[in-house]
Amino acid sequence: MQSSPTASDSVSVKPAFPFLDLKAQYRAIKDEVELAIQRVMESQHFILGPEVESLEREVASYSETRLGVSCASGSDALLLALMALEVGSDHEVITTPFTFVATAGAIARLGARPVFVDIDPASFNLDPSQLERVIGPRTKAIIPVHLFGMAADMDPIVEIAKRRGIAVVEDAAQAIGATYSGRRVGSIGLCGCFSFYPSKNLGAAGDGGMLVTNDSALADTFRLLRNHGSRSRYEYEVIGMNSRLDALQAAVLRVKLQHLEGWAKARQRVAAQYAARFKNRGLDGVITLPQVAPQCTHVYNQFVIRAPKRDQLIAHMRERGVPTEIYYPLPLQLQPAFAYLGHKAGDLPRAEAASREVLAIPIYPEMADNQQALVVDSIASFYRG
Repeated sequence: MQSSPTASDSVSVKPAFPFLDLKAQYRAIKDEVELAIQRVMESQHFILGPEVESLEREVASYSETRLGVSCASGSDALLLALMALEVGSDHEVITTPFTFVATAGAIARLGARPVFVDIDPASFNLDPSQLERVIGPRTKAIIPVHLFGMAADMDPIVEIAKRRGIAVVEDAAQAIGATYSGRRVGSIGLCGCFSFYPSKNLGAAGDGGMLVTNDSALADTFRLLRNHGSRSRYEYEVIGMNSRLDALQAAVLRVKLQHLEGWAKARQRVAAQYAARFKNRGLDGVITLPQVAPQCTHVYNQFVIRAPKRDQLIAHMRERGVPTEIYYPLPLQLQPAFAYLGHKAGDLPRAEAASREVLAIPIYPEMADNQQALVVDSIASFYRG
């Protein structure tokens, strides 16, 4: 019997438009960015320094925290947070399996054991009701991930962690600016970790990251660890790492931060238009649209639907020049890198089901109506003929 077509064997057609149009974003702020870069070049101060310190203050203020400590990437932000908590081989850290590898990778890199709990199927975020059963004497921290731009259900997570004496580190890499019960992500746990990878809502011209916190001692430890464990030249208090943010990246990010709220509103507008278009085509009962919890605002780093016959749909859309992405095609507990944990298929069924069904469709502030119409029309033609 001939198998059904999949994404891998579809006809290759040049995309009609990009999945994320960073060139459109740059055109709108080109003069501001170039002036900022020129300012740094004239200063010849490239590592940390005044530009970075200003960004740290501004991101901390935006995130409703007292302190910000920048670093080289979002992955390093997670690693620095766990290093500051002295996570090591005697510990376990609880997180979600439905996330980018950096979340669990930071845990494993320090010799600790990642402990995965299943997700809430509506939000794709860690299900707090699963926490109590996996907390044990070795549990050192919980890392909830604010996936795709919407906060995890933080109140029960924080309540459980506080009662059990466990730190909460927020992985807010995809969700800067999102809120939970009126509070910005990153300000709810002990600290929050941001990524400035170019595709993020606040994206640099390369890699970058930041930790935010209200704890002065913790922020001081972050600064120590990111700079080889040194406060004074050639004096090393602890074993740290080289994870310093470039001033050029900070200058670009400071420009973009001024536009972030407007871009978030534009993403929300595009998301609302998607919902209306899908409803008008009678697709809201066929595919599952992103569901926003009443206590949350969503900043839509990704617009992720659940789609029956997902791989066939991808092939169909590719033939029409519509770009898509899958976040994530295999949950972490089934990845070869984490095989030593001993998980098998069926252990975390909600995460596994999501990996088979999720599909990210294009969303960005500059997205044109005709581009969005092509996305919806392509999906409608697949399911409705």
